[in-house]
Amino acid sequence: MSVAVYPGSFDPVTFGHLDIITRAAALFDTLYVAVLQNPSKQPLFSVEERLAMLQEACRPLSNVRCETFSGLVVDYARSRHAIAIVRGLRAVSDFEYEFVMATMNRNLESRIDTVFIVTSSEYAFISSSLIKEVARFGGDVGRWVPPGVAERLRSRFSAGDGAGGAGSPQE
Repeated sequence: MSVAVYPGSFDPVTFGHLDIITRAAALFDTLYVAVLQNPSKQPLFSVEERLAMLQEACRPLSNVRCETFSGLVVDYARSRHAIAIVRGLRAVSDFEYEFVMATMNRNLESRIDTVFIVTSSEYAFISSSLIKEVARFGGDVGRWVPPGVAERLRSRFSAGDGAGGAGSPQE
């Protein structure tokens, strides 16, 4: 039985993430999608909210398990008996960072490989940060995130959590 893990912040999950999850789920018998509890980051959504959004979005995929973890990804992967860590690549700029991480992980645990999956072109420009920025300024993000995520973003920003003034993304 082949097992892989796909770690990330998923703050929030996007269709780009779901593209990678769906394709990785077709490659492995079991895929653990894991929300990293990273105390050095200030996420918009709590770990519990991000896990709930992932579970909703991944419900149709019977071999996908959504969990949370903290610490080193190789330790988490080892605890799940994974043979691979899945990472998505949107652009060449992602590769440099991911290459270094994959090399470090391989040095920490030589029995676990990193598998890179290139994001489908229609999602290559999507990032959670950009989605949050568009939503913060009232933009419609419904074509880039699942409906439950879009609703949570609308609710979060209409409640005034992080809502900003006029402007556009990437100013």
